[in-house]
Amino acid sequence: MASPCSRFLLSPSREISVDGIVLLSDVPTNLTLSSVSSVPRSLDNNDSDPPPEYMLKSVKSNAKNGAFLGLSVKDPLDRILNPIGNFNNRKFLSVFRFKPWWSTMWIGSSGSDLQMETQFIVLQVPEINSYVLILPLIEKSFRSAIHPGVNGEVVLCVESGSTKVKEKYFSSCMYFHISNNPYDLMRDAFAAVRVHLGTFRLLEEKKPPSIIDKFGWCTWDAFYLTVEPVGVWHGVKSFAENGLPPRFLIIDDGWQSINLDHENPLQDLKDSTIGSQMLCRLYRFKENEKFAKYQNGTMLRPDAPGFDQEKHDTMVIEEANFIEYLTEHEGVERGGLKALVNDLKKEFQGLDDVYVWHALCGAWGGIRPGTTYLNCKVTPTKLVAGTEKTMLDFAVERIEKVGIGLVDPNQAADLYDSMHSYLSDSGITGVKVDVINSLEYVCEEYGGRVQLAKAYYDGLTKSIIKNFGGKGIIASMEQCNDFFFLATKQISMGRVGDDFWFKDPNGDPMGVYWLQGVHMIHCSYNSLWQGQFIQPDWDMFHSDHLCAEFHAGSRAICGGPVYVSDKVGRHNFELLRKLVLPDGTVLRCQHYALPTRDCLFENPLFDGKTLLKIWNLNKFGGVVGVFNCQGAGWYPEEHKIKAHPECYKTMSGFVSPADVEWEQKDFTAEYRNNELFAVYLQKAGTFYLTKACDEMNITLEPSSFEIFTVSPVYRLSDKVEFAAVGLVNMFNSGGAVEFVEYKISEKKNLTAVIKIKGSGKFLAYSSMKPKQIKLNNVSTEFEWTSEIGLLKFEVPWTGGKFSDAHILIGN
Repeated sequence: MASPCSRFLLSPSREISVDGIVLLSDVPTNLTLSSVSSVPRSLDNNDSDPPPEYMLKSVKSNAKNGAFLGLSVKDPLDRILNPIGNFNNRKFLSVFRFKPWWSTMWIGSSGSDLQMETQFIVLQVPEINSYVLILPLIEKSFRSAIHPGVNGEVVLCVESGSTKVKEKYFSSCMYFHISNNPYDLMRDAFAAVRVHLGTFRLLEEKKPPSIIDKFGWCTWDAFYLTVEPVGVWHGVKSFAENGLPPRFLIIDDGWQSINLDHENPLQDLKDSTIGSQMLCRLYRFKENEKFAKYQNGTMLRPDAPGFDQEKHDTMVIEEANFIEYLTEHEGVERGGLKALVNDLKKEFQGLDDVYVWHALCGAWGGIRPGTTYLNCKVTPTKLVAGTEKTMLDFAVERIEKVGIGLVDPNQAADLYDSMHSYLSDSGITGVKVDVINSLEYVCEEYGGRVQLAKAYYDGLTKSIIKNFGGKGIIASMEQCNDFFFLATKQISMGRVGDDFWFKDPNGDPMGVYWLQGVHMIHCSYNSLWQGQFIQPDWDMFHSDHLCAEFHAGSRAICGGPVYVSDKVGRHNFELLRKLVLPDGTVLRCQHYALPTRDCLFENPLFDGKTLLKIWNLNKFGGVVGVFNCQGAGWYPEEHKIKAHPECYKTMSGFVSPADVEWEQKDFTAEYRNNELFAVYLQKAGTFYLTKACDEMNITLEPSSFEIFTVSPVYRLSDKVEFAAVGLVNMFNSGGAVEFVEYKISEKKNLTAVIKIKGSGKFLAYSSMKPKQIKLNNVSTEFEWTSEIGLLKFEVPWTGGKFSDAHILIGN
């Protein structure tokens, strides 16, 4: 079956090829391959978010680079497992669900090397210097995923999630796309799918939450379920008193009114043991008693209660004894969450946003029937076929045990508006929505997983628009393709990695170290596809952890918000000041961090040779972070992630300015043609001038890293070359450079004009010694090293305003 409109071909000999290169052999006869233009767009009738015109034009111009796979079977089925062909001896990169709600990368060279519940495959096609994406889609009431087969076989799983919803014909349940650039591949392919489906919007079409370039604190690891107002207050205070005020706060699980089915339906859960909340249901939309009893101004008074983290941990977490922090004053009304938020913002005026946690279904166990006005019933949960080989998960076991109190899908919008309108009125500006991928467990009676998800995600979208300005949401435990295809019309930020585990929950003492590298692999490779839909959020970490610097280095260049979950008073402020400015903002990169090309088809976790390299872009330069993540990984035979101690060792590699994908932003694309770059190594403190394709060697100990700031060198005259590098005291040095312009005076003097965000020692390269440097209109001293042209000067803190540097060089 040939198509003049597509580079892909399904031949009479049952081979799928692209430009004559065979990708899949032995393709079954019940499969079809169609050009993009020949398959009707699968839009909702009430699609309110048509693609922008520029995207339609781009997709149309790239249509020949894509093709849709169709499938038909003899009898209607609710779950179809159908081979789509086989391949061997061709490198691939994939992402699969290793837990029901978390995914990670996997590589191999055969269809049999794939893992269950694979979300996408990228094939390397060196014969034509290209890459091919194989992407399972949603169609009608079905979603698709990829499973491994025998002898190189690739198996497509198309399922509705309900034995009552069956189909036998699909025209576009999978999509193929080709490009000679792996990053363009993902962007162009997902744009084509966005135009085709009309059920989601891409990240580029949405505005991210205001927390994206700010520093924050999450309460989870400080308190777990024992979170309460006094601890929250002192947590924010401990940062602010040390000159690093959080600009956002996330009050995590533990603030809601939940209880167990056998308990009084109108009283809070008394058990604060981790895991007890997973058996509970929400019985009211307001905060629990711990927060409800807070009275206006309580923590502003001179006799406000203190907080001792060590005592709290011992009595509440270890001994399960409740500490009564708040004393209610007679004659004073309860103010609850609203009063607490008001007092926090009054005392800590830089605190812009306060988010709270909730599960997609309200709480882990949903809503308790009969306690709200909503039509709700406890729905038994069923583990999805195909996920039985994912990692054993404590949360899954608990959800399976008690089921989910599921609100009628027709009332999903009412559920979210009831929760969010109350929160918004209390001063809450956003929500962290967790346990998102739980709907697949309870979809049997509700038209299947796609229809149930549509109802819930549409309701969530409406509420986010109404109550949180359309932006105040972080998605979590959401890493399954039907979430991204159905929920992201409005959601613009989400977690791209499993939780930050500060130690191995299974007891491996080395997990303190190797789990941190695993986290970085999750985040960087997942961002390849999830970053098309949402701003990747790399999750919190502890600033006083053994691997805190390792995490800090990655967060500095991840392109998203930076937040920690430190216990009260247990902080490493020296480290945090390399990430966070005194006003609580961060030097954020302009893209989201992704693995470099030479890492895409390698295994930086346990191949014993590969360093993880991630690239990102600043406004006037690039950055490459290099991390030794070796030492652990997925064990398919045991369905778990565990140590590879033989790989936890020193590794060597190289970095080049060519590692930066300059073309991924229009404003940096011109740097691809630059001949010379100034490169600064943040941890080593060393500086190089290097050509575009030159390689710099790097050797790293286990769980260590280096950050290469890469700045284009401008040739301003025969004698003068200049490059603005950035603030060397910050991990993302180049993020401090907000503006660069070069001027020539009537006397032909050259002046570099730079706007600088932040404070500290600014580094630049100048082939000639400057005649003068004016900083904010005042002459300032500087250092210049003639041997390598290294220029340094101090930049003071200006309260958050940019500093203007005018560097008069000469001619």
